[in-house]
Amino acid sequence: MINEEEILEDIINFRKLGKKIVFTNGCFDLLHQGHKNLIKTSNSYGEALVIGLNSDESVKRLKGERRPVENEIDRKKALLDTGCVDKVYIFNDDTPLDLILIIKPDILVKGGDYIPNEIVGYEEVISSGGEVKIVPLTPGYSTTSIIKKIH
Repeated sequence: MINEEEILEDIINFRKLGKKIVFTNGCFDLLHQGHKNLIKTSNSYGEALVIGLNSDESVKRLKGERRPVENEIDRKKALLDTGCVDKVYIFNDDTPLDLILIIKPDILVKGGDYIPNEIVGYEEVISSGGEVKIVPLTPGYSTTSIIKKIH
């Protein structure tokens, strides 16, 4: 599913333009205010925000058969429509490690429910001179709580 050539071409172009590359990842199912805050804050850390998006198959393995609510194409479009995201790459693995190894971001960002040295890609980003940042969660927002409310 990952097109390494396409990704490398994009990353080389960002680097040629001197852009600091920021990477975050997730399922981003039912894009809500918490997601938007993560994206907006991540975008503020650099000049090119790249998102790794879990494929539908990956989300099902991680979250259960009833997820995702929205398919990967709609979730990708919603992320791009925020106006803060430069590229979205869909990946089928349970973690974005392969994407991180290809992209080699300057900054890796995750939400506040993560401990920095337990984040997938932490070691790789730090060892290449990058940074890992944690964005505090937005209280009251989660896809699971939205789904529960709907039911």
